[in-house]
Amino acid sequence: MSTDRDHRVAVLVLDGAKALDVGIAAHVFAKRPSMPYEVRVCAEHVGTVDGWNGLAYAVSHDLDTLAWADTILVPGYRNPADVTTPPAVIAALRAAHERGARLAAISTGAFTLAAAGLLDGQAATTHWHYTDVLRDQYPDVDVDEHVLFVDAGNVLTSAGAASGIDLCLHLIRRDHGVALANHVARRLVSAPYRSGGQAQYVPRTIPEPLGDVFAATRAWALDHLDDDLSLATLARQANVSARTFSRRFTAGTGITPMQWVLRARIDRARELLERTDLTMSQVAEATGLRSDANLRRHFGSIIGTSPTAYRAAFQE
Repeated sequence: MSTDRDHRVAVLVLDGAKALDVGIAAHVFAKRPSMPYEVRVCAEHVGTVDGWNGLAYAVSHDLDTLAWADTILVPGYRNPADVTTPPAVIAALRAAHERGARLAAISTGAFTLAAAGLLDGQAATTHWHYTDVLRDQYPDVDVDEHVLFVDAGNVLTSAGAASGIDLCLHLIRRDHGVALANHVARRLVSAPYRSGGQAQYVPRTIPEPLGDVFAATRAWALDHLDDDLSLATLARQANVSARTFSRRFTAGTGITPMQWVLRARIDRARELLERTDLTMSQVAEATGLRSDANLRRHFGSIIGTSPTAYRAAFQE
């Protein structure tokens, strides 16, 4: 990125564009004293672009903006399976990619990048509702429905609208480091860091709400995560047999008691990594995971990143 001018961001508005996706892309990079970015909203033609749900956008820049931009963001739009990307848009995106511009799609904007052939042979994602459609329409794309966003270098894709914030913060982190990304996250009242490998719609690893099934036992367990929380221990706390506890707990929550305990421990580990300077060994002990190796293994399998990388994202 050039050091003698602001980084140029183009937000490409297509027919049916969703207001939240457009707003995220334009708002996150909006010019402020602390933000070394310049944003232009563009479309195939200058004028009014019909959005989704009765909205419309008055756009004052055309596709020439894509030749001006360092980064191009493509917001999502409604019914991507039925939308044909205009040839002029495809040509402009390909030209931008060839000259080294960075392209990023929010939600169903991935369909536009796929139509331009820019996702062939690489991993990508989109909103979970459309991952099968993207896979069927573009079989050369390695679609991953389980992640918030995919960073493939100069082409990035994200899941539903809220994960567009995660993607934009990730771009800022790439460009200017964690300090500015965290500053922007605070302004947006957003989580400073959610790994791209994190599941699309599981902001916490414990499923909630769980209703009243053994609610008192679950509350007790959350206060004793560093203890030996075996099935027998939980059943004894609930005053039922281990078999009854396991059967009723699984029927009521959709996961086994031990799966719930592990996820509760990982959630506690996330809080400690975010808010304390405890060593990895201390975090492992405080959460009942007992060892660094267990912490790394279970944290990586559930969150999709390492405890060290997760903590680093919160440190300026």
